Amino acid sequence: MKKVGLFFGSFNPIHIGHMIIADHVANHTDLKEIWFVVSPHNPLKQKKSLLDGHHRLALVRRASENDPRFKVSDIEFQLDQPSYTSITLAYLKEKSPKIAFSLIMGGDNLASLPKWKNYETILANYPIVLYSRPDYDASEMLSQGNISVLDAPQMNISSSHIRQQIADGHSVKYLMPMEAWHYLDEMNFYK
Repeated sequence: MKKVGLFFGSFNPIHIGHMIIADHVANHTDLKEIWFVVSPHNPLKQKKSLLDGHHRLALVRRASENDPRFKVSDIEFQLDQPSYTSITLAYLKEKSPKIAFSLIMGGDNLASLPKWKNYETILANYPIVLYSRPDYDASEMLSQGNISVLDAPQMNISSSHIRQQIADGHSVKYLMPMEAWHYLDEMNFYK
């Protein structure tokens, strides 16, 4: 069975931290293909600062287009909204029965997992590759499912930090994959 890692996120915008994690997972696990699943709207986040979905998809496509291990999925744009990971996973499993899907998530997401719709089903049916995030302790969740901890590089960078830097008139050129930054800069996003 083909093994694929699903890296869910708003990617508002995608940054080098996302790319470093995806690269590290592809290099240090048996997940040789990583799908960036762009979420139209995470029900646990506010929508006010969310860039339109087609622009976030374009940013992720540009960031990942030169690496054959990386794919971009717009599947959640085709499903009812708001997006729920459990529903997306069930749909993907039905459409791609010959693929074994795993979730890639940071400690912040694992810590909030009990707030997710049908989180018990996710824990029972999907392996999780966990990477550490600064200031988040998800250790109490580690025994609740098939969770493997990956010693990935930690970067104190976030999409909200990038948006704030842009709003303050600062350059984020080296915080994003160059192809994505060019698109963001040309379109004057987050200014």
